[in-house]
Amino acid sequence: MEENKDHLTSIFDGETLTGWHTLGGEATYRVENGEIIGTTVANTPNTFLVTDSIYSDFILELDFKTDSVSNSGVQIRSNSYDWYRDGIVHGYQVEIDPSERSWSGGIYDEKRRKWLHPLEGNEAAQKTYKPNDWNHFRIEAIGDTLKTWINGVPASHLVDEMNQEGFLGLQVHSIGKKGKPGVDIKWRNIEFITENLNQYTQTSPLPAVVTKNQLTFEEKKSGWQLLWDGKTTNGWRGAKLEEFPEKGWEIKDGVLSVLASGGAESAAGGDIVTKAMYANFELKVDFKITEGANSGIKYYVDTELNKGEGSSIGLEYQILDDERHPDAKKGSHEGSRTVASLYDLIQANPNKHMNAVGEWNTAHIVSKDNTVEHWLNGVKVLEYERGSDEFLKLVAKSKYKDWPNFGLLEKGNILLQDHGDLVSFKNIKIKTYE
Repeated sequence: MEENKDHLTSIFDGETLTGWHTLGGEATYRVENGEIIGTTVANTPNTFLVTDSIYSDFILELDFKTDSVSNSGVQIRSNSYDWYRDGIVHGYQVEIDPSERSWSGGIYDEKRRKWLHPLEGNEAAQKTYKPNDWNHFRIEAIGDTLKTWINGVPASHLVDEMNQEGFLGLQVHSIGKKGKPGVDIKWRNIEFITENLNQYTQTSPLPAVVTKNQLTFEEKKSGWQLLWDGKTTNGWRGAKLEEFPEKGWEIKDGVLSVLASGGAESAAGGDIVTKAMYANFELKVDFKITEGANSGIKYYVDTELNKGEGSSIGLEYQILDDERHPDAKKGSHEGSRTVASLYDLIQANPNKHMNAVGEWNTAHIVSKDNTVEHWLNGVKVLEYERGSDEFLKLVAKSKYKDWPNFGLLEKGNILLQDHGDLVSFKNIKIKTYE
């Protein structure tokens, strides 16, 4: 008796690539004997056969086969946007890894954060992979939780909030100069469920790897540190206080929020700063604004400079609702008070991408040997040299002209600004350099 498959969503008809298209490089895809076959091509970047449709929550099962050297993967909740690195495919990838490391079934963040859940220490999953033979993936993406199995063995269990939807994709990896062209990677028996997922989901015995307010696998390897633990006020104080403000800030469900108090600058709880000071560093902060909100991330802050009303003094990565806050049209230099700009000094690239009000964005500040970069959502939006003639001219024609040596401190505090609007922060991380 044939198995009833009425619960499945059709994404592959077994005969054609209808409903799919290619992104990235120039590797080829075809259908033979009910199999999707991707073939490696020399001198081309990673290539992806992706679904025309976007999916959020689902359960995906499929078989795959590759040779003993050709790395590949299955993209889930992935995307390609013009604003992000010229449309490069990015997002979660369930790794196909035929190397001796054998991390097939691990979760990699393609063209973003790299490894989120490798198979280090999961010998059962590593050993079940069959080289040069058919293997089976089960992949569940439900809410913020991703779970994978390889050949029935639990491989990864990840809780991550970055992406809730995207396309599916089958990767033919770039082979570089040493790889072999003409190698086939095959997929078959693709079964996809998008409805009544609670009826079909399986429990994973693996402990979940949670990324919220934690360092990822790659961040730990490369020397990043948490700047906020996600739970307490440890390491932070009020900019004009010895300790953390008693009001005006809230910690709830792993989110640090400055509360709304009418839009005034540092008039309620006030700014908060790190107790430690930093010289050369990279800083990453996820932030979420409310409608019409204003805030900022300041660096090289000297909290002794301004003991009076208003915010503490330092270089500022502006956080703003550009569409609704009047500050977006103000500033000593045109556009210099828009989001991700160097406040009142340098406008961020107007083609920047800011996610909608109520969605999370990622600010990234890099400062090394006086060269400073502002990034927004993975894209660089400005660069400048602290202390350069150009920088000093900008300061001389700004609201900071009366502050001696503005922006030139060797080291200073990191500050999150209270500007009287509800703005939230999480995943606050720093990497320091000599």
